[in-house]
Amino acid sequence: MLQSLYIQNYALIDTLDIRFDTGFSVITGETGAGKSIILGAIGLLLGQRADSKAIKNGSSRCIVEARFQISAYHLEKFFEENDLEYDSEECIIRREVLSSGKSRAFINDTPASLYQMKELGEKLIDIHSQHQNLLLNTEGFQLNVVDLVAQNQQTLSDYKHWFYSYKECCQTLKETIEAAEKNKADEDYVRFQLEQLEEAKLYDGEQEELEQEEELLTHAEEIKAGLYKVEGTFSSEEQSILSNLKEALNTLRCLNSIYPITAELSDRLENSYIELKDIEQEISRLNENMEFNPERLERVNERLNIIYSLQQKHRVKTVKELLGITESYRIRLNAITSSDDSIAELTAKKDKLYKQVLKLATELTKQRKSAAKEIEKQMQARLIPLGMPNVQFKVELAPSKEPDSNGMDKISFLFSANKNGTLQNVAAIASGGEVARVMLSIKALIAGTMNLPTIIFDEIDTGVSGEIAEKMAHIMQEMGQNGRQVISITHLPQIASLGTTHYKVYKQDSETGTSSHIRKLTEEERVDEIAHMLSGSTLTEAAINNAKALLKH
Repeated sequence: MLQSLYIQNYALIDTLDIRFDTGFSVITGETGAGKSIILGAIGLLLGQRADSKAIKNGSSRCIVEARFQISAYHLEKFFEENDLEYDSEECIIRREVLSSGKSRAFINDTPASLYQMKELGEKLIDIHSQHQNLLLNTEGFQLNVVDLVAQNQQTLSDYKHWFYSYKECCQTLKETIEAAEKNKADEDYVRFQLEQLEEAKLYDGEQEELEQEEELLTHAEEIKAGLYKVEGTFSSEEQSILSNLKEALNTLRCLNSIYPITAELSDRLENSYIELKDIEQEISRLNENMEFNPERLERVNERLNIIYSLQQKHRVKTVKELLGITESYRIRLNAITSSDDSIAELTAKKDKLYKQVLKLATELTKQRKSAAKEIEKQMQARLIPLGMPNVQFKVELAPSKEPDSNGMDKISFLFSANKNGTLQNVAAIASGGEVARVMLSIKALIAGTMNLPTIIFDEIDTGVSGEIAEKMAHIMQEMGQNGRQVISITHLPQIASLGTTHYKVYKQDSETGTSSHIRKLTEEERVDEIAHMLSGSTLTEAAINNAKALLKH
């Protein structure tokens, strides 16, 4: 239930702070006094688009805040799912709009998204305006009314779960079939590429090994000539490094006995001799093993050409990447050859899901047909007292060829206000006043099932007579029972007089400008307000007496 509303710097409102009572309340005021402004401010709390132009001139921001009593509405799950602070008794929703065009939303002082605010707002308050009468002609609204009366939320939830699983399976099957058809068209190409790569028998690191060997074989003669020349410096008969070094070593050794300091030098020279001798032997071995092998060079170049060709073809630079491509072709070919099994498995799953969807759709149809009869009965009982003695109202259910997210039923509300009149779509033939009465009756019908704490009617009485307006007010009174709160914005005294609580919206001029205000009327003030609604700006004794009679009645 809406407990209080605070508005600051919004349109013509400087500051507005008003408390609301339970039951049936009415709001009156002259045209342009600011009733629509208050509704616009409440709309901000329901996640509607914010416009910085709505900020009162000279202000940097506007604030709209509402307090709701929520103890009876089981909203713990919403707060838990949205990670918002939960108070079992009270909920505070606030919206701030800045002159820059940005806005901020808060639920219980926790920053919230507009989507969260909209979702919560829909659970707390329902604003019914003349514009909402257009909903009467939408199939979605009509279907929702039937489902609310049917109280089939669990069946509908189960149906949606299976339906979306079915649609997901259909999409997966479609994609699998399309992929299989495309892959089968490419099967020869994939198989050829895979065979070519597998025939190459590549292994990681092969390219580096071959390139090193190719470099060696290409320069074999040059290397051998160099080694031969170096080897000659060690063992040449004329100027052999080793023979000269050996002779020097022997000379030093002879000096050791007479010049001991040469002993260390002879040891060092001997070590050098041994090292050089070892180098000579290693060079000799390398020289013997180094041979120019044109046949091996040709085979190495052929292998490298295969690798280079595959790399160029597949636009890669390493054998490792070629091995990765080989594996991807292998996986793709395996998918092609096994696609028939996947398609068969998905087809069986789709058929199983479809049977479950049809089963639940049939159950939904059964529940909706039962609810349709109850709606027809109650709507006729509600509309007859509202000046439609010959009314006919029918809920038509037509089967769909294929299931959709709501089942397999097409809903139409058919209506005729005249005796033996042809039933047609309600919004197509009903007048403005008739549509208002039909919508009020529907709202009264579903008020209990929707569990909405607060319902606001914005001039729903447009186009109806005083007698009918009084009967509509009685319906709103009835809706305001059992802990619900109904607020009606009205221009008709017959409705205003039946409100348990009466609020008046008015404009007031000051030196700084014009501002809108709202206040709760006393019993005496109610008499004057209703008398003004009856007679206009000039109060007459007859209007005052008439107002008192309406209030007493």
